[in-house]
Amino acid sequence: MQESMFSYADYKEIIRIIKESGRACNFRQAQEKDKFIIMRHDVEFSVDRAFALSKLELSMDFTSTYFFQWTNNSYNILSKKNMDMIKYMHERGHVIGLHFALNGLTDMELVRRKILQEIHVLSEMLGFEITEFSIHRPSADVLRENIKFPGIINAYQDEFFTFSENVTADTPLHVKYISDAKHRWNYGVPDEETLLGYDRVQILTHPYSWTKKGHDNLENFRTLLQERNAELMDTIDNECNHFASIRDSL
Repeated sequence: MQESMFSYADYKEIIRIIKESGRACNFRQAQEKDKFIIMRHDVEFSVDRAFALSKLELSMDFTSTYFFQWTNNSYNILSKKNMDMIKYMHERGHVIGLHFALNGLTDMELVRRKILQEIHVLSEMLGFEITEFSIHRPSADVLRENIKFPGIINAYQDEFFTFSENVTADTPLHVKYISDAKHRWNYGVPDEETLLGYDRVQILTHPYSWTKKGHDNLENFRTLLQERNAELMDTIDNECNHFASIRDSL
């Protein structure tokens, strides 16, 4: 697997390895197992790309965990279109959770209260219970805090993530963590050797990085912006009958 490739074909190969390992788990299932591979997605910029990735997984009889942001300027989690997609994913077995943005908060008690508040509101709006969260760009202080609540799972709690002040190749890890942050693989690539070389693995992907063709960083952002611009154009067109006369001139 090439580090720079983020095509659906590449993603299918990751899922194939996970399924054949017999270790595929969501977070709650992993609590009962000595060996697991968890696939998690933090949705940053596009619910549409997350939805497409979730359907690819379903086509392979595979489900995973998707965390959505409540306070996000890139998408509205409560739009009818987005809620319909998220409910579709939930109804077909994907786990839906909160992707909590710190937004500058450093008071850990306040962070805890805000997480519970956002989980409650999101549960009410989506119509099903949210019991899991991940933290957007977590600081070392937040990771060190190892936040836990009764009955609620934190993707970064010590059962699923090993926090170390200075990770090196020799650092002993209870859980191997792999992430595609910044449109590149960090801490190793999810190939067969890596995924089967550890008893406990958590993989984090960001669905905006994944497309049918697969792109480098520049082209991926270019196509993402094109998609979002087209979505905004369609939204304005549906809301404003005076837009049609000038749309083609823009």
